[in-house]
Amino acid sequence: MDIPAEIDHLIWDWNGTLLNDLEISIRSMNQMLDKRNVPLLDIEKYRSIFTFPVRDYYVKAGMKFDENEWETVAMEFIGNYRANFNKAPLHRDAKTILGFFGKRNIRQYILSAMEQDFLEETLTASGIHKMFDKVVGLNDHYAATKTGNAVGLVESENMNKRKTLMIGDTVHDYEVARAAGIFCILISHGHQSHERLRATGVPVIENFEALRSLFPKEF
Repeated sequence: MDIPAEIDHLIWDWNGTLLNDLEISIRSMNQMLDKRNVPLLDIEKYRSIFTFPVRDYYVKAGMKFDENEWETVAMEFIGNYRANFNKAPLHRDAKTILGFFGKRNIRQYILSAMEQDFLEETLTASGIHKMFDKVVGLNDHYAATKTGNAVGLVESENMNKRKTLMIGDTVHDYEVARAAGIFCILISHGHQSHERLRATGVPVIENFEALRSLFPKEF
């Protein structure tokens, strides 16, 4: 898909896209791996294996657990992530780019694989919650998929799919946008490498400055 000529609705991913939580995500997993004497992840390794559902990423990282242990393992990560969250800033120019689109009367949304209450909490802590018309997360902490929520959001808000854009940092964000029938741009400053994102065939940018350059001043 190309970039839409006009945008009425803009759907943002949260983790990795607006929130710079790459380092704390790695740190939170490495705390778990270290406790189990499993080799730790570096940024390159992490960005090459991170995926959705995140359970598959845990396995690729070297975590071993059976069906009954998955909930405990997932909540252990969330506990670490909460403890590390104060070290996760917004990406550079995040507020500026939100303001750029907001001033053009484009309705903005968050669509996240984070649990709803935790999503609301982290958005509030980051000081940008009020910049969005609606915030949509999952009903659990297991980060399986947000495809159904994307389709539901587009329908419930009566979005014109030809004027709706999703911006994310993972291949799953592309898959979600495709399922919802909307445009997608991926940004490579988050949880997956530029090379993995380029394989989707949609536009891939490195930062918000590059995103801004895609749109004319009068846009």
